[in-house]
Amino acid sequence: MTNHKTALGKALLIALTATAALAGGTAISNAAGKNILWVQPMRDHPVHRLMQAGFLAKCKELGDTCEVVGNPSATNYDVPASIPLAEAAMARTKFDAIAVYGPGPEIYPFIGKLGQEGFPVVTWHVLPAEGSVPGLKAATGEDIPSAGNAAAIAMGEKLGGKGTIALTQGSSNDTENVMSDSFRKTMAAKFPDIKILDTQMEGFEPSAAEGKAVALLQGNPDVNAAFSTTGNGIQTWSGAARKAGREGLVIIGMDYIRQNLDIVKSGAAFGVVAQPLYEESAKTAELANDLAEGKTVPYLNPLPASVLTAADLDPYYKMLDSAGQ
Repeated sequence: MTNHKTALGKALLIALTATAALAGGTAISNAAGKNILWVQPMRDHPVHRLMQAGFLAKCKELGDTCEVVGNPSATNYDVPASIPLAEAAMARTKFDAIAVYGPGPEIYPFIGKLGQEGFPVVTWHVLPAEGSVPGLKAATGEDIPSAGNAAAIAMGEKLGGKGTIALTQGSSNDTENVMSDSFRKTMAAKFPDIKILDTQMEGFEPSAAEGKAVALLQGNPDVNAAFSTTGNGIQTWSGAARKAGREGLVIIGMDYIRQNLDIVKSGAAFGVVAQPLYEESAKTAELANDLAEGKTVPYLNPLPASVLTAADLDPYYKMLDSAGQ
Protein backbone atom coordinates (compact mmCIF):
# COMPACT_ATOMS: atom_id res chain seq x y z
CA MET A 1 0.00 0.00 0.00
CA THR A 2 2.81 2.42 0.86
CA ASN A 3 4.51 1.97 -2.52
CA HIS A 4 1.22 2.52 -4.35
CA LYS A 5 0.50 5.72 -2.42
CA THR A 6 4.03 7.02 -3.01
CA ALA A 7 3.79 6.36 -6.73
CA LEU A 8 0.41 8.04 -6.87
CA GLY A 9 1.76 11.06 -5.02
CA LYS A 10 4.58 11.51 -7.50
CA ALA A 11 2.17 11.20 -10.40
CA LEU A 12 -0.41 13.60 -9.06
CA LEU A 13 2.11 16.26 -8.14
CA ILE A 14 2.64 17.02 -11.84
CA ALA A 15 -1.08 17.67 -12.37
CA LEU A 16 -0.80 21.38 -11.61
CA THR A 17 0.61 21.94 -15.08
CA ALA A 18 -2.69 20.77 -16.57
CA THR A 19 -5.04 22.53 -14.17
CA ALA A 20 -5.39 25.81 -16.05
CA ALA A 21 -6.30 24.04 -19.28
CA LEU A 22 -8.78 21.78 -17.53
CA ALA A 23 -10.46 24.63 -15.66
CA GLY A 24 -10.61 26.99 -18.60
CA GLY A 25 -11.45 24.62 -21.44
CA THR A 26 -11.33 21.08 -22.67
CA ALA A 27 -8.03 20.81 -24.50
CA ILE A 28 -4.28 21.09 -24.12
CA SER A 29 -2.47 22.05 -27.32
CA ASN A 30 1.21 21.70 -28.17
CA ALA A 31 3.08 22.45 -31.35
CA ALA A 32 4.34 18.88 -31.78
CA GLY A 33 3.12 15.41 -30.96
CA LYS A 34 -0.04 13.44 -31.65
CA ASN A 35 -3.70 14.50 -31.62
CA ILE A 36 -5.73 12.47 -29.09
CA LEU A 37 -9.46 12.70 -28.40
CA TRP A 38 -10.95 11.78 -24.99
CA VAL A 39 -14.67 10.88 -25.05
CA GLN A 40 -16.32 10.88 -21.63
CA PRO A 41 -20.10 10.83 -21.10
CA MET A 42 -21.03 12.64 -17.85
CA ARG A 43 -17.96 14.80 -18.46
CA ASP A 44 -18.19 17.19 -15.50
CA HIS A 45 -18.75 14.68 -12.70
CA PRO A 46 -16.06 15.40 -10.04
CA VAL A 47 -14.58 11.90 -10.39
CA HIS A 48 -14.42 12.25 -14.15
CA ARG A 49 -12.73 15.65 -13.91
CA LEU A 50 -10.04 14.08 -11.77
CA MET A 51 -9.56 11.49 -14.52
CA GLN A 52 -9.23 14.30 -17.06
CA ALA A 53 -6.54 15.97 -14.95
CA GLY A 54 -4.37 12.86 -15.22
CA PHE A 55 -4.99 12.55 -18.95
CA LEU A 56 -4.24 16.19 -19.74
CA ALA A 57 -1.13 16.30 -17.57
CA LYS A 58 0.31 13.26 -19.35
CA CYS A 59 -0.64 14.77 -22.74
CA LYS A 60 1.35 17.88 -21.86
CA GLU A 61 4.30 15.77 -20.75
CA LEU A 62 4.22 13.83 -24.04
CA GLY A 63 3.84 16.95 -26.19
CA ASP A 64 0.47 15.82 -27.56
CA THR A 65 -2.59 17.88 -28.47
CA CYS A 66 -5.53 16.48 -26.52
CA GLU A 67 -9.21 17.34 -26.43
CA VAL A 68 -11.95 16.27 -23.99
CA VAL A 69 -15.57 15.93 -25.13
CA GLY A 70 -18.75 14.70 -23.47
CA ASN A 71 -22.08 15.98 -22.22
CA PRO A 72 -21.14 18.51 -19.49
CA SER A 73 -24.61 18.61 -17.93
CA ALA A 74 -25.26 14.87 -17.71
CA THR A 75 -25.96 13.27 -14.31
CA ASN A 76 -25.91 9.77 -15.86
CA TYR A 77 -23.81 8.24 -18.63
CA ASP A 78 -25.22 10.16 -21.60
CA VAL A 79 -23.87 8.24 -24.56
CA PRO A 80 -26.43 9.52 -27.13
CA ALA A 81 -25.55 13.15 -26.43
CA SER A 82 -21.79 12.57 -26.19
CA ILE A 83 -21.20 10.68 -29.46
CA PRO A 84 -22.30 13.66 -31.63
CA LEU A 85 -19.87 15.87 -29.69
CA ALA A 86 -17.09 13.39 -30.45
CA GLU A 87 -18.06 13.26 -34.12
CA ALA A 88 -18.08 17.05 -34.31
CA ALA A 89 -14.58 17.16 -32.86
CA MET A 90 -13.46 14.53 -35.37
CA ALA A 91 -14.93 16.58 -38.22
CA ARG A 92 -12.75 19.57 -37.36
CA THR A 93 -9.57 17.79 -36.21
CA LYS A 94 -7.63 14.81 -37.54
CA PHE A 95 -7.01 12.60 -34.51
CA ASP A 96 -4.32 9.96 -34.31
CA ALA A 97 -5.92 7.97 -31.48
CA ILE A 98 -9.12 8.08 -29.45
CA ALA A 99 -9.81 7.26 -25.81
CA VAL A 100 -13.40 6.26 -25.07
CA TYR A 101 -14.84 5.81 -21.59
CA GLY A 102 -16.59 2.45 -21.90
CA PRO A 103 -18.28 1.32 -18.68
CA GLY A 104 -21.06 -0.51 -20.51
CA PRO A 105 -22.12 -2.02 -23.84
CA GLU A 106 -24.14 1.00 -24.94
CA ILE A 107 -20.96 2.66 -26.21
CA TYR A 108 -19.36 -0.46 -27.73
CA PRO A 109 -20.87 0.09 -31.23
CA PHE A 110 -19.20 3.50 -31.32
CA ILE A 111 -15.86 1.93 -30.41
CA GLY A 112 -16.40 -0.65 -33.17
CA LYS A 113 -17.16 2.10 -35.68
CA LEU A 114 -13.98 3.96 -34.74
CA GLY A 115 -11.97 0.77 -35.14
CA GLN A 116 -13.43 0.16 -38.58
CA GLU A 117 -12.42 3.71 -39.54
CA GLY A 118 -8.83 2.94 -38.58
CA PHE A 119 -8.55 4.72 -35.24
CA PRO A 120 -6.62 3.03 -32.43
CA VAL A 121 -9.05 3.08 -29.47
CA VAL A 122 -8.16 2.86 -25.78
CA THR A 123 -10.53 2.65 -22.82
CA TRP A 124 -9.94 3.17 -19.13
CA HIS A 125 -11.49 2.34 -15.74
CA VAL A 126 -12.83 -0.94 -17.13
CA LEU A 127 -10.95 -4.01 -18.33
CA PRO A 128 -13.14 -5.87 -20.85
CA ALA A 129 -11.73 -9.18 -22.00
CA GLU A 130 -9.54 -8.98 -25.07
CA GLY A 131 -11.63 -9.42 -28.20
CA SER A 132 -14.93 -8.77 -26.42
CA VAL A 133 -15.20 -5.18 -27.72
CA PRO A 134 -14.52 -4.92 -31.46
CA GLY A 135 -12.16 -2.06 -32.26
CA LEU A 136 -10.66 -1.78 -28.78
CA LYS A 137 -6.84 -1.97 -28.80
CA ALA A 138 -6.00 -1.49 -25.09
CA ALA A 139 -7.59 -1.02 -21.69
CA THR A 140 -6.31 0.25 -18.37
CA GLY A 141 -7.90 0.64 -14.96
CA GLU A 142 -7.89 -0.65 -11.45
CA ASP A 143 -7.68 -4.34 -10.74
CA ILE A 144 -11.42 -4.44 -10.04
CA PRO A 145 -11.67 -7.79 -8.21
CA SER A 146 -8.82 -6.83 -5.88
CA ALA A 147 -10.55 -3.53 -5.06
CA GLY A 148 -13.72 -5.37 -4.06
CA ASN A 149 -11.65 -7.81 -2.08
CA ALA A 150 -9.84 -5.02 -0.21
CA ALA A 151 -13.11 -3.29 0.66
CA ALA A 152 -14.57 -6.55 2.00
CA ILE A 153 -11.57 -7.26 4.21
CA ALA A 154 -11.47 -3.71 5.59
CA MET A 155 -15.20 -3.69 6.33
CA GLY A 156 -15.33 -7.22 7.70
CA GLU A 157 -12.51 -6.49 10.13
CA LYS A 158 -14.12 -3.21 11.21
CA LEU A 159 -17.40 -5.04 11.92
CA GLY A 160 -15.64 -7.77 13.86
CA GLY A 161 -17.04 -10.40 11.53
CA LYS A 162 -20.71 -9.75 12.35
CA GLY A 163 -23.44 -7.52 10.95
CA THR A 164 -25.62 -6.72 7.95
CA ILE A 165 -24.33 -4.76 4.96
CA ALA A 166 -26.24 -2.73 2.38
CA LEU A 167 -24.56 -2.93 -1.03
CA THR A 168 -25.30 -0.31 -3.71
CA GLN A 169 -24.05 0.54 -7.19
CA GLY A 170 -24.39 3.62 -9.35
CA SER A 171 -25.71 1.42 -12.15
CA SER A 172 -25.34 -2.07 -13.57
CA ASN A 173 -22.07 -1.90 -15.52
CA ASP A 174 -18.93 -3.97 -16.06
CA THR A 175 -16.88 -2.19 -13.37
CA GLU A 176 -19.39 -2.10 -10.55
CA ASN A 177 -20.85 -5.55 -11.22
CA VAL A 178 -17.42 -7.19 -10.95
CA MET A 179 -16.53 -5.21 -7.84
CA SER A 180 -19.77 -6.14 -6.10
CA ASP A 181 -19.29 -9.81 -6.98
CA SER A 182 -15.73 -9.74 -5.63
CA PHE A 183 -16.90 -8.02 -2.43
CA ARG A 184 -19.56 -10.68 -1.88
CA LYS A 185 -17.23 -13.61 -2.56
CA THR A 186 -14.53 -12.32 -0.21
CA MET A 187 -17.02 -11.53 2.52
CA ALA A 188 -18.58 -15.00 2.25
CA ALA A 189 -15.19 -16.69 2.41
CA LYS A 190 -13.65 -14.66 5.23
CA PHE A 191 -16.63 -13.40 7.23
CA PRO A 192 -19.45 -15.94 6.81
CA ASP A 193 -21.47 -14.50 9.71
CA ILE A 194 -21.93 -11.19 7.91
CA LYS A 195 -25.11 -10.81 5.83
CA ILE A 196 -25.19 -8.75 2.64
CA LEU A 197 -28.53 -7.49 1.32
CA ASP A 198 -29.48 -7.70 -2.34
CA THR A 199 -27.63 -5.13 -4.43
CA GLN A 200 -29.57 -1.91 -5.08
CA MET A 201 -28.94 0.70 -7.79
CA GLU A 202 -28.60 4.11 -6.19
CA GLY A 203 -28.15 5.99 -9.47
CA PHE A 204 -26.08 9.12 -10.01
CA GLU A 205 -28.48 11.89 -9.03
CA PRO A 206 -27.47 12.80 -5.45
CA SER A 207 -30.84 13.58 -3.86
CA ALA A 208 -32.54 10.56 -5.43
CA ALA A 209 -29.69 8.28 -4.37
CA GLU A 210 -29.84 9.53 -0.79
CA GLY A 211 -33.60 9.03 -0.71
CA LYS A 212 -33.19 5.41 -1.78
CA ALA A 213 -30.57 4.86 0.91
CA VAL A 214 -32.79 6.38 3.61
CA ALA A 215 -35.64 4.09 2.57
CA LEU A 216 -33.33 1.09 2.65
CA LEU A 217 -32.19 1.93 6.19
CA GLN A 218 -35.71 2.47 7.39
CA GLY A 219 -36.78 -0.86 5.94
CA ASN A 220 -33.79 -2.76 7.33
CA PRO A 221 -33.09 -1.76 10.95
CA ASP A 222 -30.41 -4.45 11.25
CA VAL A 223 -28.12 -2.80 8.66
CA ASN A 224 -24.97 -1.54 10.37
CA ALA A 225 -22.71 -1.01 7.32
CA ALA A 226 -22.90 0.09 3.70
CA PHE A 227 -20.58 -0.39 0.75
CA SER A 228 -21.13 1.63 -2.41
CA THR A 229 -19.21 0.95 -5.62
CA THR A 230 -19.79 4.42 -7.11
CA GLY A 231 -17.99 7.73 -6.59
CA ASN A 232 -20.84 9.54 -4.83
CA GLY A 233 -21.62 6.59 -2.57
CA ILE A 234 -19.95 7.97 0.54
CA GLN A 235 -21.97 11.16 0.20
CA THR A 236 -25.14 9.13 -0.41
CA TRP A 237 -24.71 6.92 2.63
CA SER A 238 -23.36 9.47 5.09
CA GLY A 239 -26.29 11.76 4.29
CA ALA A 240 -28.77 8.90 4.57
CA ALA A 241 -27.30 7.74 7.89
CA ARG A 242 -27.66 11.24 9.30
CA LYS A 243 -31.25 11.64 8.14
CA ALA A 244 -32.23 8.17 9.36
CA GLY A 245 -30.50 8.63 12.72
CA ARG A 246 -27.94 5.90 12.01
CA GLU A 247 -24.69 7.83 12.49
CA GLY A 248 -22.80 4.69 13.60
CA LEU A 249 -23.07 3.13 10.14
CA VAL A 250 -19.75 1.74 8.85
CA ILE A 251 -19.46 3.18 5.33
CA ILE A 252 -16.93 2.47 2.58
CA GLY A 253 -17.23 4.03 -0.86
CA MET A 254 -15.13 4.86 -3.88
CA ASP A 255 -12.73 7.57 -4.99
CA TYR A 256 -10.47 10.09 -3.31
CA ILE A 257 -12.26 13.24 -4.46
CA ARG A 258 -12.15 16.02 -1.86
CA GLN A 259 -15.76 15.67 -0.71
CA ASN A 260 -15.20 12.01 0.07
CA LEU A 261 -11.96 12.61 1.94
CA ASP A 262 -13.70 15.29 4.01
CA ILE A 263 -16.43 12.85 4.99
CA VAL A 264 -13.94 10.18 6.02
CA LYS A 265 -11.93 12.77 7.95
CA SER A 266 -15.07 13.87 9.81
CA GLY A 267 -15.78 10.30 10.90
CA ALA A 268 -19.07 10.12 8.99
CA ALA A 269 -17.61 7.32 6.83
CA PHE A 270 -15.00 4.67 7.59
CA GLY A 271 -13.01 4.49 4.38
CA VAL A 272 -12.67 5.03 0.66
CA VAL A 273 -11.30 2.77 -2.05
CA ALA A 274 -8.55 4.78 -3.73
CA GLN A 275 -9.31 3.86 -7.30
CA PRO A 276 -6.26 4.87 -9.39
CA LEU A 277 -8.25 7.50 -11.25
CA TYR A 278 -5.34 9.76 -12.01
CA GLU A 279 -2.87 7.00 -12.87
CA GLU A 280 -5.24 5.12 -15.17
CA SER A 281 -6.02 8.31 -17.05
CA ALA A 282 -2.36 9.20 -17.46
CA LYS A 283 -1.77 5.62 -18.63
CA THR A 284 -4.57 6.05 -21.17
CA ALA A 285 -2.77 9.01 -22.72
CA GLU A 286 0.46 7.02 -22.81
CA LEU A 287 -1.19 4.00 -24.47
CA ALA A 288 -2.99 6.20 -27.02
CA ASN A 289 0.24 8.00 -27.85
CA ASP A 290 2.13 4.74 -28.32
CA LEU A 291 -0.58 3.27 -30.54
CA ALA A 292 -0.65 6.47 -32.60
CA GLU A 293 3.09 6.04 -33.12
CA GLY A 294 2.56 2.49 -34.34
CA LYS A 295 3.98 0.81 -31.26
CA THR A 296 2.73 -2.47 -29.84
CA VAL A 297 1.19 -2.18 -26.36
CA PRO A 298 -0.25 -4.76 -23.95
CA TYR A 299 -4.01 -5.04 -24.25
CA LEU A 300 -4.66 -5.23 -20.49
CA ASN A 301 -2.95 -2.76 -18.17
CA PRO A 302 -4.36 -3.28 -14.64
CA LEU A 303 -3.39 -0.93 -11.78
CA PRO A 304 -3.61 -1.44 -7.99
CA ALA A 305 -6.08 0.15 -5.55
CA SER A 306 -6.14 0.37 -1.75
CA VAL A 307 -8.60 1.28 1.02
CA LEU A 308 -7.89 4.58 2.76
CA THR A 309 -9.07 5.41 6.28
CA ALA A 310 -8.71 8.62 8.29
CA ALA A 311 -5.03 8.04 9.06
CA ASP A 312 -4.16 7.89 5.33
CA LEU A 313 -5.71 11.12 4.05
CA ASP A 314 -3.11 13.89 4.33
CA PRO A 315 -1.02 12.86 1.29
CA TYR A 316 -4.19 12.70 -0.80
CA TYR A 317 -5.26 16.21 0.18
CA LYS A 318 -1.85 17.43 -0.98
CA MET A 319 -2.24 15.54 -4.25
CA LEU A 320 -5.66 17.08 -4.88
CA ASP A 321 -4.29 20.54 -4.09
CA SER A 322 -1.57 20.01 -6.68
CA ALA A 323 -4.14 18.82 -9.23
CA GLY A 324 -6.35 21.85 -8.64
CA GLN A 325 -9.15 19.63 -7.36
